[in-house]
Amino acid sequence: MDILNIEEYSYLKKKLRREPNDLEQFIISAEWSEHCSYKSSKKHLKLLPMKGDHVLVGPGYDAGIIDVGNGYVVTIHIESHNHPSAVEPYGGAATGVGGVLRDILSMGSRPIALYNALRFGQVDKKSTFDSKNRWLLKNVVKGIADYSNCIGIPTVGGEIEFDKSFDNYCLVDVAAIGYAKLDNLVMNTAIKGDALILGGNATGVDGIHGASFASKNLDEENRSAVQIPDPFLEKMLMEATLEALENDCIKAMKDLGGGGLSCCLSETADSLKKGFLVDLSTIPLKQKNMTDEQIMISESQERMLYIVYEKKKLEFFKIFDKFNVNYSEIGYVTNDLNLSVIREGSTLACMPANIIAHAPLLDRKFKQPSHLKSILKSFKDPEPQIHIKKMVFKMLSNPSISSRKWIFEQFDHEVGIRTVSKPGASDSSVIKLDDDKFLSFKLDGNSKHCYLDPYQGIMGCLAESLRNLTCVGANPLGIVDHLQFGNPENEEIFWTFLQTIKGIRDYCTFMNIPVVGGKVSLYNETSSGPIKPSPVIGMLGLIDSKNKIKYPKYVSNQSIFIVGTTKDEMGGSEYFEYCLDVVGGIVPRVDLEEQRNITEAVKKLIDGDLITGVHDCSKGGVIISILEMAIHSNLGFSVSVDKMPNNCSRIDYMLFSESHNRFIFSTDNDEKVIKYLKKRKIPYAKIGSSSSDRTCIIDHKGKAIFKCSLGSISQTYQNSFSNLFVKSI
Repeated sequence: MDILNIEEYSYLKKKLRREPNDLEQFIISAEWSEHCSYKSSKKHLKLLPMKGDHVLVGPGYDAGIIDVGNGYVVTIHIESHNHPSAVEPYGGAATGVGGVLRDILSMGSRPIALYNALRFGQVDKKSTFDSKNRWLLKNVVKGIADYSNCIGIPTVGGEIEFDKSFDNYCLVDVAAIGYAKLDNLVMNTAIKGDALILGGNATGVDGIHGASFASKNLDEENRSAVQIPDPFLEKMLMEATLEALENDCIKAMKDLGGGGLSCCLSETADSLKKGFLVDLSTIPLKQKNMTDEQIMISESQERMLYIVYEKKKLEFFKIFDKFNVNYSEIGYVTNDLNLSVIREGSTLACMPANIIAHAPLLDRKFKQPSHLKSILKSFKDPEPQIHIKKMVFKMLSNPSISSRKWIFEQFDHEVGIRTVSKPGASDSSVIKLDDDKFLSFKLDGNSKHCYLDPYQGIMGCLAESLRNLTCVGANPLGIVDHLQFGNPENEEIFWTFLQTIKGIRDYCTFMNIPVVGGKVSLYNETSSGPIKPSPVIGMLGLIDSKNKIKYPKYVSNQSIFIVGTTKDEMGGSEYFEYCLDVVGGIVPRVDLEEQRNITEAVKKLIDGDLITGVHDCSKGGVIISILEMAIHSNLGFSVSVDKMPNNCSRIDYMLFSESHNRFIFSTDNDEKVIKYLKKRKIPYAKIGSSSSDRTCIIDHKGKAIFKCSLGSISQTYQNSFSNLFVKSI
């Protein structure tokens, strides 16, 4: 039994003014778990800027709601299923997709797009866990693909990282976007006597203690805590719910996620400032002889709680019967503010919903990690690399850089007819809302940067997200964050969490971009140790014309420009860590004023149709960015790095530095571009031009330091990742 600790038990006893019984302790232990209560992080999350001109509903709800004009809104949410996916990758990842879709649905909106951010251990280097890491990746991707493809929601974007800190483990983040008329949103109201209806799947023993399982280190593989997916049921549940909404049957609803009925009922009752009376004998069960405790904390999937008008019950039932979705009236709304659980007239538990839904918050200690001082003290610059071509091809085959087509080709990314930019085709996804309105969303993270400097690391994730949105002509509306760390009881780990919060607050306040939602996932540790700090940022933007959507492609005989300054900022770079096995150095730093100036300038060039193709510079450095443009364009180029604005001490750093605030773009409007950039005092250079043939040439001091056919480059970039899975399991 997952029991409360001494402090929590004493707190509960004082609040109740009596001893809690066993069922009440089970209910509380689920809701007060770290996974559900955010008891370590909640007071710090309140420091983030959450208000904006377009924000209708911010953090703290099943999904954020953003006004996109003309009476329409988009909803956005992000979730993770890390522990379950590490134990049973197919089911864990699939149920993660199902959960985030129900969060979007619970706001009264139809899900229209899915995204994922994945983290795995090394898959291409011989290690103790390379086979296990490939097995995890293969089955996580299959779980996401099967669930989303079956339910008919396109997966239109994502990102992935590999690092040995994720060996024998994985992080599986899934984000979803919904779309709805403002007037159709669920207002979440209730009065005494309204019916409580549980719809969808029956309740079973799968997912028992799932919230508690996710609130401690992964020391053992508890498969009973992993839920079982059923995407076909979820599809019917979604359609039945949307039709019931159209017929004004539903007053409030909520997904049954972490903590099962315990959390769903208590949180909903508390938010409505009402009480609920629930009869466990009315709960449809998968297995006979389930205990009351199991029923209350089961996390069986594809279940929703509905509060329905008494006079609309029969209509609600008729709609669910039409879609062949099971339902049961399990209780009713009261005015006593209590969550009361009965069985055939006998009271099993009765506690104020407010007490259940609000765990006592913790004030954890923190201190700077000792390893940061050790790394700083021991770091020495590696020897300069003179075989640039060898390093470039090693980088092109890096799983964190090379094409992920093996992954996204498993997703149906065009179902629903809204997809404008396919996965991998542009710096950020683009989906159509209406004829002259498009939505862009991008997930970004960098655990290597965040490990060495969590403050600058998260600032860099935000900066990259904004650059990616800028490249497709979008104006930012808001962000969601997913903050993933090890055990918060470790003072050094909690320090990295606080530095991350500070970075998000400082960046979003300066840029005036609100935080509209997010999640925190802690205790991401195995017996091998904690993961690196792995916050993921999802930025949402709006595009007001299809003509403004740009791709990282040029045509032949165009000028190639770079804006921004390249610096000796190699800490956490893919060059250092993947190519040279070096950990340390200065992490790229974000100059907020400079970023605002440069991104606004690039956006103006896009709006004025002065740019043909554009790509941001990030992982892998300038050389990878320009090679990716060549691959997308199927044309070569000739550039000179001597002209680049830089303060680099050596050529390999100039090529592979991951300094922020940089873009590469192509144009036929040299004079207008130069005039505008000079006026804005933007650091820039015309570094060369695209060519009509398929040869890629990089020149330094009059000598070609890199010259290669695009065919060889493209083959390595496109096939290296896929080959890992064709040749293995």
